[in-house]
Amino acid sequence: MPSPDEALDIRYVRNGDVSIAYHVVGGAPTDLVLVPDFFSNLVYDWERKHWRPFYERLAQSFRLILFDKRGTGLSDRGPLFPNLETRMEDVRAVLDAVGSQRAVIFGGHEGSTMACLYAATYPERTAALVLWQASAFESRPQPDVEQELIRLRDGWGTLDYAGEMLEEICPTLAENPAEREWFANRMRVGASPAAGYALNRMWSETDLRDILSAIHVPTLVMARGDLGEQDAGPVVERIRNSRYVRIPGDDYWGMFLSPEIVEELERFVDTLEHAPEPETVLATVLFTDLVGSSERAAELGDREWAELLTRHNATIRQQLGLFRGGEVDTAGDGFFASFDGPARAIRCARAIAELIHELGLQVRVGVHTGECEIVSGKPTGIAVNTGARVAAAAGAGEVLVTGTVKDLVAGSGISFEDRGERELKGVGPWRLYSVVSA
Repeated sequence: MPSPDEALDIRYVRNGDVSIAYHVVGGAPTDLVLVPDFFSNLVYDWERKHWRPFYERLAQSFRLILFDKRGTGLSDRGPLFPNLETRMEDVRAVLDAVGSQRAVIFGGHEGSTMACLYAATYPERTAALVLWQASAFESRPQPDVEQELIRLRDGWGTLDYAGEMLEEICPTLAENPAEREWFANRMRVGASPAAGYALNRMWSETDLRDILSAIHVPTLVMARGDLGEQDAGPVVERIRNSRYVRIPGDDYWGMFLSPEIVEELERFVDTLEHAPEPETVLATVLFTDLVGSSERAAELGDREWAELLTRHNATIRQQLGLFRGGEVDTAGDGFFASFDGPARAIRCARAIAELIHELGLQVRVGVHTGECEIVSGKPTGIAVNTGARVAAAAGAGEVLVTGTVKDLVAGSGISFEDRGERELKGVGPWRLYSVVSA
């Protein structure tokens, strides 16, 4: 059993300009990082009766790594509320800080979205994926969602709203006035009204359906209640070889109410064998192509064109370095690069388009996120072909992305215009979006 001093040894790790609060409980050989749902507070949750027994039970079998997400609890807020990609990088920073090379990634409810993205992007660092009350997408009409979000923001942390929310998601606790007060206080110390609004908005706009099939690590999906089972269905269908367990009970929220969760998790991890090196990863590919290069070369002559092309290449390579993109290949006057996050790829693409325009040239850029096979260290496969076709469909100076990319960058501040569905040669129909601002 962990000592109180060990459990309350809160530490911080920097990711860029933001500090992420974390602590480690227990010392078992297998690492497990718990990705909280919408909000948490490491100290408040440990000092109250509900979460501490749950944490202690997990720490009997795992080295339990807990953290508060950026913008919540004890962690820094940062200049902008983070998207899934940034939060994924925060988890990597925490795992690096505690010396964890591979961990079981355990995502609860809203936290399961980032857990899925992490497992697909970094399979080599994911021993297994465990999901609780996961949801692949939100299917409600957007006006209804916005109305609910405004009501949530206006009522955040009040006793009345906390009570109403508990009645909906956890009626077992809602009957007790002391529990309603506890839940209201947890909302207050877990996140501000603006953060609660932003988290719920991002969750409602995130669609994971296209990336779930890219998850190949061993996966356990658990749900409780009819709504939980309904949400879990599309997740289980899309993650190949996932295991599904329905947990007894009707409450949608409150994993600490079910000791069966830890028991199922332990049984699942006990069955794991050493995983082979992953052959596929989820990656974001970026393609650039110069517009009218042949005409411009004829206009300038060989020498001046060669000098301009050298500046073009140097500009793109500089931006790839700034945005942590990896140059995969060049073909003529085009570039092929890969990223482990779609938001950085989009911002890199926009910077490239603008800077190349300052050279008196124009590029078309395509961005796509999908499952890529790794051959000789390079991404290949249909996702790569799709990215190239998207670039070919872009206009001069335009950054064009697939719907998959758009659905993964909710909360990033990137805006798009719908370009409709296009038939891309050899890869079928795709809905495409033009990046308006990034």
